[in-house]
Amino acid sequence: MNDVLSSVILLSQLPAGEPDLSNLTCGGYVEKSTFRVLIVDDSEPWRKYLRSRLQTWPELQVIGEASDGLEAVQKSQELQPDLILLDIGLPTLNGIEVSRRILQSAPETKIIFVSEQHSADIAAGALHTGASGYVVKSDAAGELLPAVEAVFHGKPFLSGRLAGRGTRPPTSDQAIAVKHCHEVAFFANDASAVDGYARFIESALNGGNTVALVATKTHRADVLQRLKADGGDVAALIEQGSYIPLDAADTLSRMMINNMPDRGRCVEVVGDLIVGAQRVKGKHARVAFCGEIAPTLLARGDAEGAIEIERLWDQITKNYGADTLCGYLWNVFPGKESNPHFQRICSAHSAVHGDEVF
Repeated sequence: MNDVLSSVILLSQLPAGEPDLSNLTCGGYVEKSTFRVLIVDDSEPWRKYLRSRLQTWPELQVIGEASDGLEAVQKSQELQPDLILLDIGLPTLNGIEVSRRILQSAPETKIIFVSEQHSADIAAGALHTGASGYVVKSDAAGELLPAVEAVFHGKPFLSGRLAGRGTRPPTSDQAIAVKHCHEVAFFANDASAVDGYARFIESALNGGNTVALVATKTHRADVLQRLKADGGDVAALIEQGSYIPLDAADTLSRMMINNMPDRGRCVEVVGDLIVGAQRVKGKHARVAFCGEIAPTLLARGDAEGAIEIERLWDQITKNYGADTLCGYLWNVFPGKESNPHFQRICSAHSAVHGDEVF
């Protein structure tokens, strides 16, 4: 499990019975009799549920609610809560980015994610922002109070099911991973790349999936024209959230720290896209990716960075059962098959495509 999770307190390590919220210490330093709480979730029934749970504890005072990410950041600045209960799948700004922004300006604020997402990678990405705890919504009835107690005693908290210690079995990530595909295609030129991306996108859409194209401006424009020529209502697909065109260079920059691929940032990029798709199409929505994130890095001369992106991407997308087609132009491989990086790129994928590969 990710190192970020390894130091988090487990549910099974907490004392049995009702936790004692009296005489809590905020971060272990300042004693307070009342802790001010902001609830952030786009579901009004869920906000009401959390409020009703918190109202049973006199030490906790709900001072506000927010239903989207930008509103959460603004209310945090205005109200300065001691604790924020934060969902991940929010409109306008996802919860992971909300946590990052709030903690940059108010690092003393305690944040507990309360999310339906039960992937270890998503939890790690959430905690990577500096948040103090992560509770799976379906387990909140039994874990919310212990999480609050742990956090205000200066201890991070992780849902028992994510650590494999809870009363419910671990999530079926291994079963999902069986459906996972991470393929690579080598294209002779831009036209063949556009054709390959368009065929992949149309296949994914026909299967009822959401698909994200992460490519250069030129490739995105050419794919758009190809999809329209094939009869696709691209504007409607984009509005529905079924087709998501993204810029490769911009997406890559979000995955890097100090010019190096960062696992936490990669989790955020993938998680943001998938959680967004699930908000639009349901929690079981399947997302497919195609494009040239790692190829963009390789084209810049950073072969090691490109291979590391491929490795991280493969690990992260397995948790979602997401399919990926990575497209490389042959001109980034002088000598083609004899290029020292070619075999390493191939070995990072589950299948290799291209008329000139073998």
